[in-house]
Amino acid sequence: MISIGLIREGKIPADNRVALTPAQCKWLQKQNQGIRVIAQSSPHRCFTDKEYLSAGIEVKDDVSGCDILLGIKEVPVDMLIPGKTYLFFSHTQKKQQHNREMFRAIIRNKITLIDYECLEHDDGQRIIGFGFFAGVVGAHNGLMAYGNRTGLYQLERVYKQRSFRELIHTYFGLRLPNVKIAVTGSGRVAHGILEIMNLIGIHEVEPDEYQHRRFAYPVYTQLKGADLYRHKLTGKYSRIDFHANANQYECTFLPYAEQTDILLNGIYWDQSVPRLFENEHISSDTFIIQTIADITDDKNGSVPVNLGDQTMEDPVYGVNRKTFEKTAPYVEGSIDVMAVGNLPNELPRDASRYFGEQLIKYILEDLLANGSPIIERATMVKAGKLMPLYDYMKEYAEGD
Repeated sequence: MISIGLIREGKIPADNRVALTPAQCKWLQKQNQGIRVIAQSSPHRCFTDKEYLSAGIEVKDDVSGCDILLGIKEVPVDMLIPGKTYLFFSHTQKKQQHNREMFRAIIRNKITLIDYECLEHDDGQRIIGFGFFAGVVGAHNGLMAYGNRTGLYQLERVYKQRSFRELIHTYFGLRLPNVKIAVTGSGRVAHGILEIMNLIGIHEVEPDEYQHRRFAYPVYTQLKGADLYRHKLTGKYSRIDFHANANQYECTFLPYAEQTDILLNGIYWDQSVPRLFENEHISSDTFIIQTIADITDDKNGSVPVNLGDQTMEDPVYGVNRKTFEKTAPYVEGSIDVMAVGNLPNELPRDASRYFGEQLIKYILEDLLANGSPIIERATMVKAGKLMPLYDYMKEYAEGD
């Protein structure tokens, strides 16, 4: 008998998503007589203890007897159970300093860590994640912020809706002004953004047409890698070469900033990737963007005016266009930024259901059997030992 524990989220503020819903747990136990699922009691989870109990899932405080522990966000050091196998988003792959002590504690306690973010197909495509719902919520919040700034329309808050289906109902009768919206990226986040564009009835136009025309109706254009980056020497774009040598490329976004009212940013970014623009650009009279939803949410990343996270309840702040200092939102002389690190928490039940489906479809069977190359590549630490693929993190893991 293999036991799976759904751990209580300990990071503050507590995340309300889950890796497996009650119905999914029930299905797993019915399909696999050798699997037992236990939900650690939680007051914050979007599915209540009662819902798990009603599905026939045991609920208790102590999950130390479980073989595999599934969470969502980082696990506080004092909640780590030595010798266990954990799956969660550790946010350590880029050597994030705020999670260094947790990573070192994982090694000290001889824990096995499999990071959801590192679960990838052979071609590098992420297998599971919440990106689609981050895109949905982020796009909605970006449009909401623009409406609040201009007073031209109003959108309700996502987290006040019980489901994605109920959110869709709030769009009935909504009429947007003739805005131009730039959508960056081509992954799950971008797919979520495009879902909202289509639900609201915003027309898609090609990037070259977007740059040279105004329209009598709201439009968006999707800017993918080839639209945003070019090699400094050749002037060309190769996706494979870009991901290997991003520092040899320059960003070509600025002409779009002269035509864009709302930027919905879903582009992948790390330290080697050029930013979409620099701080000083927002001071220019030609930079007309009024609202930025930085959905991928990298502080000082692809959007340098991302000054850090806001909360789900208060997701928008302003940045002064001259001093680049944080201000209240919607004030004159500022650009509004929506930056929240846990956007899918606004639609937690839908997001959890989608996540669990991917987990069951692509990962759990191999995880419970003999593993797979996919799982091996995502195993950052095995029984307290840093795996070879993550040797670049040795100083991060062991240094002072």
